[in-house]
Amino acid sequence: MKNLVIVESPAKAKTIEKYLGKDFHVLSSVGHIRSIVKKTKDGTPPIDVANDFFAIYEVDPENLNYLISSKAATTDLTANLIDGLLENDKYGNLVPSIAEDWTVSKDGLTYTYKLRKDAKWYTSDGEEYESVKAQDFVTGLKHAADEKSEALPIVQSSIKGLDAYVKGESNDFSTVGVKAVDDYTVEYTLNQPESYWNSKTTMGILFPINKEFLESKGKDFGTVKPSSILYNGPYILKAFTSKSVIEYAKNQNYWDKDNVKVENIKLTYYDGSDQESLIRNFSDGAYSQARLYPTSSNYASVEKQYKDNIIYTPQNSTSYFFSFNLNRKAYNHSSKTTDAQKASTTAAIQNKDFRQAINFAFDRTSFGAQMNGKDGATKLIRSLLVPPSFVQVDGKDFSDVVESKLPTYGDEWSGVKLTDAQDTIYNADKAKAEFAKAKEALQAEGVEFPIHIDVPVDQTDKVLVQRTNSFKQSVEAALGQENVVIDVQQMSTDDYDNSAYFAETAAQKDYDLNMSGWSADYQDPSTYLNIFNPETGDILDNIGLEKGKNQDIVNKVGLNEYKELLDEADKEKQDTDARYTKYAAAQAWLTDSSIVIPSVSAGGSPVVQKVVPFTKSYSYVGIKGDTYVFKNMELQNDIVIAKDYEAALKKWEKEKEASNKKAQEELEKHIK
Repeated sequence: MKNLVIVESPAKAKTIEKYLGKDFHVLSSVGHIRSIVKKTKDGTPPIDVANDFFAIYEVDPENLNYLISSKAATTDLTANLIDGLLENDKYGNLVPSIAEDWTVSKDGLTYTYKLRKDAKWYTSDGEEYESVKAQDFVTGLKHAADEKSEALPIVQSSIKGLDAYVKGESNDFSTVGVKAVDDYTVEYTLNQPESYWNSKTTMGILFPINKEFLESKGKDFGTVKPSSILYNGPYILKAFTSKSVIEYAKNQNYWDKDNVKVENIKLTYYDGSDQESLIRNFSDGAYSQARLYPTSSNYASVEKQYKDNIIYTPQNSTSYFFSFNLNRKAYNHSSKTTDAQKASTTAAIQNKDFRQAINFAFDRTSFGAQMNGKDGATKLIRSLLVPPSFVQVDGKDFSDVVESKLPTYGDEWSGVKLTDAQDTIYNADKAKAEFAKAKEALQAEGVEFPIHIDVPVDQTDKVLVQRTNSFKQSVEAALGQENVVIDVQQMSTDDYDNSAYFAETAAQKDYDLNMSGWSADYQDPSTYLNIFNPETGDILDNIGLEKGKNQDIVNKVGLNEYKELLDEADKEKQDTDARYTKYAAAQAWLTDSSIVIPSVSAGGSPVVQKVVPFTKSYSYVGIKGDTYVFKNMELQNDIVIAKDYEAALKKWEKEKEASNKKAQEELEKHIK
């Protein structure tokens, strides 16, 4: 069989064929390639863009063990590969996935899921392995518990008997409240009612795994290679090369294959070093969407070329924040040269007035401008850990209730507004006032000034460097370099990841202050606020503490008080208004403490795209509505026009409100 080559020039076809040899057949095109008609007679596009999607990714996954890892670098991948009981539609509603139906007992303690019989496991070669059965969900949770999954806090106190099993008080997993009633019925028994339980089923820790396959792989299960896991989801991982490329192919035997519109997904690694490469590749047709950087050198020409196509995506549920290391132990990347400097910084960080001074000195508008330029500077600002409208309290946004409680902690919080896309916390005068109080107390303790604060940054990521320097400039300008110096520690990608994101213990966290982020696991404020619970917090190590330890520091900074507020909120099981009001009190405490300082959200960014707006699955919670989840996504040939996007947004928002209301009303039919 010959290889076919098509060239533009008829005159050169024979010549090129002569050079290529007998195994090649060269023909010329009719007309020039760029003269392709815009539409065929039947209305279909002449080039099928719906079969391929090209974009970027930024962090390599440590593993593919969706039952163990809660890091976005893993879940962004596995959400495309594995289905759980439920998933999200484009309005954020929970809809059937592996479970085709479900019921909940009247006391809210027993959830029963009926599984579809056409869901199968497939190997990385696309070969059918076995049906997905109820026992697979039991096996999955047992594996997560035995391996001490990072995501255990999501369900450990929820499922009956699981806490005792994890703590070793019981070694009999049959006492845990998950059971295969039959091959296609799985049942969960809870310790107490959770109105948001179903939203937890969209997290990897509650996903299934085939026992036989798990045992056959042993320690190789979930390593970063396609053959290490089985697939029951919309895509199969075809290739992964570290810091290079991730490729998915549509699972052609998938039970819901009609809603997988894009055949092939290719993600190229992006380290942030060349901002202009994104739009360049988009313009060349290599990417299907591109994030724009208004501070890049060529943005004026980009803006001119795409003036009708630049859209700002909505802010989503991911909140980014600076975290203070309250108990730093590692100093591999530091500008401190003496033990006295180290001790002084630790003492300052453990002082609330000092942390508040940094909080008020942080110019979030300038920070946002490093990513979005002057016009979009505020579009991604977030002032709370919990997104302002994440839940409603008696018809009011969650942030409204927090605002009402904050002034009880001090006059400095009067007039502060906490809704998205505005910067009302930044106030140089308040920063100076709080610092003056802190300095007086710290000097009495023998603390040396200036306080040096190490902030790590990946030196290849230009935006990260720019925004960290912006943070440095605003803090030092407000407080004076004679008082505070922000030492920006630029390092390689690997060193940066190992000092922060991939550091597995509090003692390995090598910074004084670092940017991290969190997305909602389930539909309740606790999903954000519990991450800093001093007993169980998911990322307690980000602030230098170990779960249930460091009690002296916990007491000193008041995290014991914070825990009491969390516990009090969690006692409210049925009355959501009362529950959310009490969680708002906990959020107010956390805001006042300034142990973590929110900065921006994901989303709110300028982009150009060929993705049809609002076709993808959407959700504020779980992993099935994530940016990197591609089920239901549709592509178009032409670049999306901004005015069309705004019209689609308004239409989607109206439809979403109606759809969410209908879904809420239909919940009663599941109560048995």
